[in-house]
Amino acid sequence: MSGEPEVEGLLRELAPQVLGVLVRRHGQFDVCEDAVQEALLGAAQQWPVDGVPDNPKGWLITAASRRWIEQYRSDTARRQREEKAVALTPPPPDPAPAQDDTLTLLALCCHESLTTASQIALTLRAVGGLTTAEIARAFLVPEATVAQRISRAKQKIKQSGAKFRAPRDLTAVLHVLYLIFTEGSTASSGDDLVRVDLTAEAIRLTRQLHRRRPDDGELTGLLALMLLTDARRPARTDDQGALIPLAEQDRTKWDPDAIAEGTQLISNALKTAKIGPYQLQAAIAAVHADAKTAQDTDWREILGLYELLTVTAPGPMVALNRIVAVAMVHGPEQALEELSTLDLNHYRVHAVKAHLLDLQGNHDAARDEYEKAAKLTLSVPEQRYLRSRSRRPR
Repeated sequence: MSGEPEVEGLLRELAPQVLGVLVRRHGQFDVCEDAVQEALLGAAQQWPVDGVPDNPKGWLITAASRRWIEQYRSDTARRQREEKAVALTPPPPDPAPAQDDTLTLLALCCHESLTTASQIALTLRAVGGLTTAEIARAFLVPEATVAQRISRAKQKIKQSGAKFRAPRDLTAVLHVLYLIFTEGSTASSGDDLVRVDLTAEAIRLTRQLHRRRPDDGELTGLLALMLLTDARRPARTDDQGALIPLAEQDRTKWDPDAIAEGTQLISNALKTAKIGPYQLQAAIAAVHADAKTAQDTDWREILGLYELLTVTAPGPMVALNRIVAVAMVHGPEQALEELSTLDLNHYRVHAVKAHLLDLQGNHDAARDEYEKAAKLTLSVPEQRYLRSRSRRPR
């Protein structure tokens, strides 16, 4: 293993394991996270040139521990620590316990005291092994902004007195992983519809977590949802990056392996676990994946699943998606009537209304709604698609 992509993948895999060892040994999550980042940076520079060491995890733990000691010794505000630090020596090459702390780290990064933006940034750096610059590029924000979010997040965790222990409830962790994936799957701004670096990282982390808790129904549902959604990625844009809606996609380009895995996961979860929102969303995605053509889609089943989702996880976006299914089953008139009662200020409301008006034959009104939607979204591919729909001859 000598190529840079292989080294990058290995470092991302080892990052949470190394951080877990340091936090378990020394505490001080903020100091340990800084030390691990320094070790990862050193490895990223050295390993492609000198080769990956025989024990890469041990190498990283040793390097990070040395950096931790240096930071500990340099704390001039607490000189009494210096005497203790002098006695510290780097650990043997492979002191790592058999226990994997990835789940515990995920829970810590998703601590309730943090904002959602900080949870996402800290998760991608501490658990995902991404650099601050990589996170900034993925979310199209300045690197200084991401660095500030991470720094504040670590301070808040320190101030909260959060314990380093495995969580019982995965709700916050799953929510953050879901947000990372959805931002990558349909980027909220910028020139690209999809940011593969984010979707791939979200799937990798969720799969890693699923290996540790395979019987968790909602975790299984989330992984299935990601796989079934990402399976459509090759067909979602044309060669120029223009958006292609679901009904017009070439389904032969969908990834059959991802569909098979996702369908199997959600089928097993629905049989064995308590039903939750991620499972229901995955089931909807599986119905779409099962249709050979858009005309073959079982919209009645999808509508039934949305009815269940409305009960288990009510919200305006769920209601909006349900209205689309209502139109396909009961017609655009009923859907438009329900849409008029929806309290949601979002570009997709105008996009859905435009689609329903088109189905109804009211093309002039549809054009106006497509233009309104295009003005509200920050995604360049979506803007272009919506404007093209507004100008399309009827």
